[in-house]
Amino acid sequence: MIKAAIIPGNGSGNVTNCNWYGWLFNELKMQHDVKPILRNMPDPLHARETVWLPFMEKELGCDRDTVIIGHSSGAAAAMHYAETRHVKGLVLISAYTSDLGDDIERSSGYFSRPWDWEAIKGNTEFRVQFGSKDDPFLPWSEQMEVANSLGLELHDFDDRGHFTDSQFPELLAVIKSKISC
Repeated sequence: MIKAAIIPGNGSGNVTNCNWYGWLFNELKMQHDVKPILRNMPDPLHARETVWLPFMEKELGCDRDTVIIGHSSGAAAAMHYAETRHVKGLVLISAYTSDLGDDIERSSGYFSRPWDWEAIKGNTEFRVQFGSKDDPFLPWSEQMEVANSLGLELHDFDDRGHFTDSQFPELLAVIKSKISC
């Protein structure tokens, strides 16, 4: 059975009531042969790599049969997770490559070393990214650096901001197509 682990952005608190996370979880629960996973993350404000990656491995059980769906800080966690572990695929939403000069982002640890793009590609069967040119937090150039470095399937928008709507049907459609629900 394929697992679909939804990794939220930092600061999310109760993730079932935040953005599209709970909606996607409920939609995936209705699919055959998919086990959606959505849990409140430890250290939700800082999203430290030293806390989140072990949680993803030990508590969420992310492994070769897992599609990791990472939003914002969750996308950074997903990419670094896949540098050293095999996963079925990555679906990155509002992904970026630097701390953007932000102290909280800097403290997360994700941006303290170069990305190992080749390892990420080698440890995943597929990679998809959703990005929006009007994201108020992330420059388009950072989002494109992820896309170009990972050679992934990019779904780009002009008007979705940081993807904080309560539903995300385009994301559901892509996940279904990748895991053949």
